[in-house]
Amino acid sequence: MSSFELKTWMQTHLDRIEMTLSEGIQQDAPAELGQAMRYAVLDGGKRLRPLLVLATAEAVGDSLQGSAALRAACAIELIHAYSLVHDDMPCMDNDVLRRGKPTVHVQFGEAQALLAGDALQTLAFEMLTPQDGTVPPSVQAVCVGLLARASGYLGMAGGQAIDLASVGHSLTEDQLRQMHRLKTGALLLCSVQMGAKCVPGVSEQVLGALTRFGQALGLAFQVIDDVLDVTADSATLGKTAGKDVAADKPTYVALMGLEAAKNYADALAAEAMQALVETGLSDSRLGALRALAAMVVQRNN
Repeated sequence: MSSFELKTWMQTHLDRIEMTLSEGIQQDAPAELGQAMRYAVLDGGKRLRPLLVLATAEAVGDSLQGSAALRAACAIELIHAYSLVHDDMPCMDNDVLRRGKPTVHVQFGEAQALLAGDALQTLAFEMLTPQDGTVPPSVQAVCVGLLARASGYLGMAGGQAIDLASVGHSLTEDQLRQMHRLKTGALLLCSVQMGAKCVPGVSEQVLGALTRFGQALGLAFQVIDDVLDVTADSATLGKTAGKDVAADKPTYVALMGLEAAKNYADALAAEAMQALVETGLSDSRLGALRALAAMVVQRNN
């Protein structure tokens, strides 16, 4: 793992992701809607979800010369971006800072932000279903199903509903884990699953181990988010620090304490790494996934 050059790997793939996203969102959409969409998506964010799609596809044997994995990577970033636009609105988290700049509703107004989020969500599924024959219909169908379930009421939207309903209430560890498996973990797991499904013939053993990896990583990401909310400042985070505490939301830090939450994140990261071992794939193929998992736990924003 130490010999894997994550920065070099990331930059190559980030360039492809940014170009595809930029080409996919037309600036001249009606009534400046395209500008709001581009503002929400481009020039910001860690791009962890699309990078996980591409890293998983590479791990199971995709050379990434085709468009299936790249389209899946961009589709899940569009879903993530739409969710942030809507989550930041006054009717939800009422936040004014995202990715180091004013949130979309602050910049463009609430109605335009709502429409931008709606349009980004549907564009994600358009991205998954090209009509030019570059992605087999069977791959399109599997990826559409995975992304729809991960972002719907049994996934991200359901998790956000639990989050809103839990303000001011104490949750058990099992309840908190379930909320975050849906709200945050579902899309991260979906990133891994779509990356694997973009490549035909992946064994059930490999798919099962990758699923365990995605589940552990998704939860670790949220635990670290909770830690950073109380340990980092807004400038570092690129979003408002301390907002979960201020809103009296249930978090792992509130439930466990800061040090125990950090230890739990480390344990989840170790669980994710063990799942990669259980794929049986070579270390050379798993380099990007291992490095991304380490980055999740070690990040400061």
